[in-house]
Amino acid sequence: MKLQKMKLKNLYDEIVKIGVEGDPRGKLAISRVLEERKQHQQKLSPGDKEYFDKECLTNPYADSRILVGSPDLEIKNILVGIDIDTSELLLASNLNAKGAAIDLVLSHHPIGKALANFYDVMDLQIDVFNKQGVALGVAENLLFERKAEVERRVSGANFAKTKDAAELLKLNLICAHTPADNQAYGFLDKTFSKRKPKNLKEVIDILLEIDEYKESARGGCLPRIINGKGTSRVKNLHYEFTGGTEGPRNIYEKLADSGVDTIIAMHLSEEHFQSARKANLNIILAGHIASDNLGMNVLLDKLQKKFKFTVLSCSGFKRFSH
Repeated sequence: MKLQKMKLKNLYDEIVKIGVEGDPRGKLAISRVLEERKQHQQKLSPGDKEYFDKECLTNPYADSRILVGSPDLEIKNILVGIDIDTSELLLASNLNAKGAAIDLVLSHHPIGKALANFYDVMDLQIDVFNKQGVALGVAENLLFERKAEVERRVSGANFAKTKDAAELLKLNLICAHTPADNQAYGFLDKTFSKRKPKNLKEVIDILLEIDEYKESARGGCLPRIINGKGTSRVKNLHYEFTGGTEGPRNIYEKLADSGVDTIIAMHLSEEHFQSARKANLNIILAGHIASDNLGMNVLLDKLQKKFKFTVLSCSGFKRFSH
């Protein structure tokens, strides 16, 4: 298949499409979410409609947006990083001065408007918990409480800082968070469903066969067991890999009651760790940045099957193909 030239809007639309295709909720559930948003918008007063984010009617992921750049801009070279701030933008500007011809900077973690409302994607976790057997009402009530906590926490961020720097440096900027996290979730779910590890050591061994975790281990950050032993048996894995950020602290007891025995998480706060340990769950920390790398690489694999562009790496990102 001949690769297509790519405009910024093509890239953005394809990222959303890939995110939806890999979403644990399924396409039908996402269609319902988008329809509910449309109905909500129609009921708003004219004053409230002024501040309504129209992109949420077609993009279910509040944490993924075009931040700076014309939709019609042709993209040939992308600088990709896990975290992008002014320092990475200055790097891009410096590289361009040396002839790199970077058209776009792509951040994994959300920036600007995508950071201001990123907690909206946490609703995804309700369906993930429900699939594990947690009652829908329980999952919803616990998640809504946690979501409100995250909303309060993020409200103090300086959302515009990095976007403003991109505009001053005349650099185009985009971020792709949950669409990439969905790829990591799906990749590991498929891998472990096929391999069926019998104990925690086998889980670790399988992770270390994956390039991103292998590279992270070489740098000193290995996937590790933080509750349980290598010989602890494994039957029902739960992946904390998508849905914006950590879910409710009180969910672990419900997951254990539903038959989950092992949590594989990108990262885990001390409060979440203590709650999961109290529920007697096995816990493996896969590694935050390694897991983000996995999601971004699978996303880029799919994009480069359709579009022709080159990737430069920075800010903790290293390109691997799967």
